[in-house]
Amino acid sequence: MNARVAQDGTVPGPLVGPEWLAERLGRPGVVVLDASVGAKRGLGPWIPGARLFDIDGELSAHGPGLPPHTMPDADRFTAAVRGLGLNDGDRAVVYDAAGIYSAARAWWMLRAMGLVRVAVLDGGLPGWRAAGLPVAEEAPDPSSYGRGNFTARPRSGAFVGLDEVRRALADEGRTVLDARSRGRFAGTEPEPRAGLRGGHMPGAVNLPFTELQDGTGRMLPERELRARFDELPDGGRQLVVSCGSGVTACVLALGAELAGRREVAVYDGSWSEWGAADAGTPVRLGEG
Repeated sequence: MNARVAQDGTVPGPLVGPEWLAERLGRPGVVVLDASVGAKRGLGPWIPGARLFDIDGELSAHGPGLPPHTMPDADRFTAAVRGLGLNDGDRAVVYDAAGIYSAARAWWMLRAMGLVRVAVLDGGLPGWRAAGLPVAEEAPDPSSYGRGNFTARPRSGAFVGLDEVRRALADEGRTVLDARSRGRFAGTEPEPRAGLRGGHMPGAVNLPFTELQDGTGRMLPERELRARFDELPDGGRQLVVSCGSGVTACVLALGAELAGRREVAVYDGSWSEWGAADAGTPVRLGEG
């Protein structure tokens, strides 16, 4: 198992297993967040006591010209997270119904906004259920946990925009990683969102997020993750990670941290911004 339990019982790192969470479920200061998106959003079943971290809703910025899942500003993020009853000193564990898919996005968002003690549940809800642990059919009533006092403290450089990605692509000391499938990267598979071109950013490197997992929604062991990143051009260097809309890029960020990489940024707009038909950005077809 990747999770390592600290002596003081705090969240030990970016990844915890079902057993670790089960032992602490319901304790004061331990908050479980369901970050499922798409068809799984808000439907349950739930890990008992879990609260909806709504990346498709209030925990993304919405408006004309904004890519899907754009990071909200600090004030909006603070208000939404306080509404989940989260306090500054809490330990948060995030999961999703797919395994590890959108939970990594919630983990990165919380970290980027200053919450230190936050981890992803390895294997997500499927892993929890496979361990024979109980589920609830409904989420708790928000009145049962009240309003929290969390205050966002944005961390500089956690998210970057298009101009910074341009600079990274031209910088020999940085690597831009694309978490999409190999077919989407090459332009041989269609994009799931209308109005996007196929292909990839010239100079980007493809590392599909699924290749950091074992097929059951769990992350690979740390030694295998280190090998994946060491195989990148020049060992990976400083990383900027991208995907379709900034969600699975965060799985690469999670894998990079587990592999001991610390210099990572997420391209928030990702291919939804770069690959837009009117973006005026260069696109390359093929494998590289």
